[in-house]
Amino acid sequence: IALERGLIGVAGESRTVVLESPAGLVRARVTGTPPEGRSPEATGLRIRGVAFENVPSFVLRAGLPVSIGNRVIPVDVAFGGAFYAIVDSEAVGIPLRHEALGRLRQAGIEIARAVEAALRVVHPTEPGISGVYGTVFTGMAERVEADLRNVTVFAGKQIDRSPCGTGTAAVMAVLDAMGLLASDHPFVHESIVGTLFRGVVRRRTLVGDLEAIVPEIEGSAWITGEHLFLIDDDDPFKEGFVL
Repeated sequence: IALERGLIGVAGESRTVVLESPAGLVRARVTGTPPEGRSPEATGLRIRGVAFENVPSFVLRAGLPVSIGNRVIPVDVAFGGAFYAIVDSEAVGIPLRHEALGRLRQAGIEIARAVEAALRVVHPTEPGISGVYGTVFTGMAERVEADLRNVTVFAGKQIDRSPCGTGTAAVMAVLDAMGLLASDHPFVHESIVGTLFRGVVRRRTLVGDLEAIVPEIEGSAWITGEHLFLIDDDDPFKEGFVL
């Protein structure tokens, strides 16, 4: 939004925007083209993709057996900015299809709570980060360019319409620990609606005693609307109110 609306300007083919957040500095790399007839240094770029370097991502516990209904399923518990329970949808017996979203919602919450009952889920160096935020169901990709398809159930049985940035990082950590993450091309993650995120490993590190990757996640977004606020001098609540 900031670049396409010309609120800030950056130069060069590969552009980096640094944002200050409560969690620290976030460096985002953007790929875009200037509007026709304008120089690359011009504001009002057409953004094609945005990538950010995520926090160190790691596997807390691999293959944790969890009982759901009459099944015992192996669950990988991994961190990618939040903790996720990562399961194979075939092991759960629920397809990654729109008509199965109700079942995925229910199973996702049950799996997350079952993991918390069986395992102390706490970040090794950040004790304030704890608990399972969501469940990532993985399965075969439908788009030819994707490596895996997923449905992420988080918070109050919500379904992430995107491949989930922190969830993708957690899945990458699991694949890397299994020796299945290729180093010569991006990992491409597909969502329930067919959108794609691409992830690459930028470097490796340790989180406590656990091996971790530092992934970069890239995706695309589009501006869908703008809001205009109006202040009427006669409005007694023109500066807002607190109840």
